[in-house]
Amino acid sequence: MNRPECEEALKNALLKLDVDLSNTDFLITHMHADHSGLIGKLSTPQSTVYCTQEDAPYILGTNWDEFWLQEAQYAKKYGFPINALSNAIQKHPGYKYAFKGKLSAKVKFVEDGEVLNYDGFAFQCIKTPGHTKGIVCLYEPNLKLFFSSDHVLKDITPNISAAYENENPLKQYLDSLDKVYNLNVKTVLPGHRRIFYNLQKRIDELKEHHKDRLNEILSLIDPKIPKSPYEIASKMHWDIKYKNWEDFPIAQKWFAHSEAIAHLLYLVELHKAKIATLNDTYCFLKT
Repeated sequence: MNRPECEEALKNALLKLDVDLSNTDFLITHMHADHSGLIGKLSTPQSTVYCTQEDAPYILGTNWDEFWLQEAQYAKKYGFPINALSNAIQKHPGYKYAFKGKLSAKVKFVEDGEVLNYDGFAFQCIKTPGHTKGIVCLYEPNLKLFFSSDHVLKDITPNISAAYENENPLKQYLDSLDKVYNLNVKTVLPGHRRIFYNLQKRIDELKEHHKDRLNEILSLIDPKIPKSPYEIASKMHWDIKYKNWEDFPIAQKWFAHSEAIAHLLYLVELHKAKIATLNDTYCFLKT
């Protein structure tokens, strides 16, 4: 996050490791502020910053206003309350703590399958769209290391949110899980929380989680009464300390709403749900 306390903690840790930032390149796995927000504070004119072309406009801040306008319009179309939109965006950590500025470093887009060779290590870039459009993981086959970014996490499930027209992020995510399933991996280093060692087992658990989510949503939609994603999200179970939807922080309602849309669109893909327009809002019916 682009916050002073985050910058201080990270720079102190790098100092203890004797890292020379003027001789350091960076790979930004995806656009979210908790992974990219400090790039302007850490990179130098001598650095190369790697990222995917898909996420680059948001990592580099070149499409910032357009991105959030698009997010707001999309959320409104799928039933997020109009009177809460501005507050939701203002409270969104991705809006508050992102990098906004111009990098002095060189920027290079990585392609799927490209290998980055550094100090005897060969890091294979693997695009795994789903969590974002351009998220990328790194695989070091000789050491059997998998830097899984936010694609595969051990203790929590990555947020899969819908925010763009004509996309199906949950389908992309599940396909991306299949893409890395058979990698010969000994150690997984995720973007959050703890290291783990059984990639396939965790992928199976994540697939089961989304299967349960889809079944839960199917139980909440009706063949005759259209329901908006916001209404559906308010009735879903969320692993959060607040008991009532009304008590959820507005940013958490935003995440829940976006995740509900992603699952509903996948149900449409499976022909188990269909979209119906009600009062200019996209709602869903069970088929």
